[in-house]
Amino acid sequence: MTETSTDTGPADPYLWLEEVEGERALAWVRERNAETKAELADGQGFAALVADLREVLDAPDRIPYPRRRGEHLYNFWQGAGHTRGVWRRTTLDEYRTDEPAWDVLLDLDALAAAEGEDWTWAGAQVLRPAFRRALVSLARGGGDAVVVREYDLERRAFVEDGFRLPEAKTDIGWIDEDHVFVGTDQGPGTMTASGYPRTVSRWRRGTPLESAALVHEGAESDLAVSAWHDPTEGFERDFVTRYRDFWHHETHLLTEAGELRRIDVPDDADSSVHREWLLVTPKTPWLGRPAGALLAFRLDAFLAGDREPEVLFVPDERTALAGHAWTRNHLVVETLQDVASRLHVLTPGPEGWQRRELAEIPPLASATLTDTDPDTGDEYFLSITGHLTPTTLHRGEIGLPGETVKQAPERFDATGLDARQYFATSADGTRVPYTVVGAREHVPGPTLLTGYGGFEVSLTPSYDSVRGRAWLARGGTYVVAGIRGGGEYGPRWHRSALKADRHRAYEDFEAVARDLVARGITTPERLGITGASNGGLLMGAMLVRSPELFGAIVAHVPLLDMLRFHTLLAGASWTAEYGDPDDPADRPHLAALSPYHRLAAGQPYPPVLLTTSTRDDRVHPGHARKAAARLRELGHRVLLHETLSGGHAGASDHEQTAYNSALEHTFLWRTLGA
Repeated sequence: MTETSTDTGPADPYLWLEEVEGERALAWVRERNAETKAELADGQGFAALVADLREVLDAPDRIPYPRRRGEHLYNFWQGAGHTRGVWRRTTLDEYRTDEPAWDVLLDLDALAAAEGEDWTWAGAQVLRPAFRRALVSLARGGGDAVVVREYDLERRAFVEDGFRLPEAKTDIGWIDEDHVFVGTDQGPGTMTASGYPRTVSRWRRGTPLESAALVHEGAESDLAVSAWHDPTEGFERDFVTRYRDFWHHETHLLTEAGELRRIDVPDDADSSVHREWLLVTPKTPWLGRPAGALLAFRLDAFLAGDREPEVLFVPDERTALAGHAWTRNHLVVETLQDVASRLHVLTPGPEGWQRRELAEIPPLASATLTDTDPDTGDEYFLSITGHLTPTTLHRGEIGLPGETVKQAPERFDATGLDARQYFATSADGTRVPYTVVGAREHVPGPTLLTGYGGFEVSLTPSYDSVRGRAWLARGGTYVVAGIRGGGEYGPRWHRSALKADRHRAYEDFEAVARDLVARGITTPERLGITGASNGGLLMGAMLVRSPELFGAIVAHVPLLDMLRFHTLLAGASWTAEYGDPDDPADRPHLAALSPYHRLAAGQPYPPVLLTTSTRDDRVHPGHARKAAARLRELGHRVLLHETLSGGHAGASDHEQTAYNSALEHTFLWRTLGA
């Protein structure tokens, strides 16, 4: 690989580490893995910690979250004896029992052994309304690229002459039993610069993919194009979306004549269609309504020019829209108020939309609709959880009393612990929420702080059994920061840290760190931080911006080279979030941000643990590899662990997950002097 110079200094001497499966690069990775193993995994107590965490992950009384498909509830399950997992289904009556009888449809362990492949589950689409066929996606080593095979649910077998696609970042969906919409890698010109489908076609059963009728073709600079079919009886229709970048897209109704009729909402708005309704959430003010509102239109009237919405939700300084889901006749709306969940049912009627609360949610808890039935009924499954409250799964039908169908047991000793919310003041005066989970009486001690701050992703309360056993039950304190760039307060919170304003997310995180010290919860030398993906970039930013605030840093599958990220795997898809290094207007702030380029000798960096995966085809493992090499060159303390499989999650089975978590917590526990 050619070594090129940048405007930040001489040529990059570590470009060879970007060769994902290069012999020299993998040999270097094996050396780093051996060093990390020797320092962290070969010591006393490590194997016992892995076993303890594996017990939690494999526990047979975990909640098997279901998805309703016709008469059955489907579930994918990994556990003891099923390392890769099984796809299975049962009935509602069986599901209500303590030990449901599951009908196994596909055993991934057996399939991987029979085919000699490192298969991991990537989901299945079951054809409505008959539910006899499915499109099953399988990934090698947990990557984003998948192979697709049609599966016969009655025969329990793959369809030999059915729809099949080789490994690619494919987008596929049913139209009817004999047709699918598909976008996949068919050679030059069919994928975007971001590595996603540039074309979408209508493919008929029994014909070569090459003969599939082209539906739409985007530009190479687009993020992706996609098409899907809505099979709702009486409302059957097709849609096509062109994603120009991560935050801008155009959705079109595909007419019977094959023409595209644009649904004329702002290109940065989220929109969806259910039966006669069009729902729109603008990300900037629109039609006199603020960003983050939820607006409803009758689709036919909207297409005819009507732009007077029914306003279903309006955000305020403390409350933001978190999501919504339809049942057959009702809309369930989830909001966040200072990062705590609220749920309401909205029902359209002749006199407008009626509103009522769906369920009472405890303070500092998170409520999520895990499944609804938008086709035939008003069934819903609702998961409620908190930092110290094991998850409860409720089932109900709107308008009728609900029931608790599953309750997860406590997995760690939370005696003497509580969760409290505080607010830090950022550099520009913004109030930043964070939650502290730990001993009721704060005594400065080992504390682990996490954040994300990007892509409008919200960090909400959740019961983390692994973190509970590996950290909280051993005396550590855990802190979750809702910094800007995320979605904790809606689009305004996200947009305030976009591109050149990214520093605001980092100032927020630094403010939380300082506030923890000011409150006597911890000290800088006993404060560790951890984050993954964009959160891994946050960790890199903290390393080079404010190393004096932290005693240890862990970055999982991180972005760290912000001058080359757009050339690596899916990186080009994130320029709308970070900026484009090839754009003279963006390059200065990216150069100033890029942790890899800001690493220097003689700095008081705390110890660093970097983890990544060879099979991560989203965030290139070269980011972590090159940063580790640079830190080693400069004489700083750094460890690197790279799994050979696992994809962007960093692990594809419970054994890998337990091992990776044990590495992280062993590193933190030792480094922070616990």
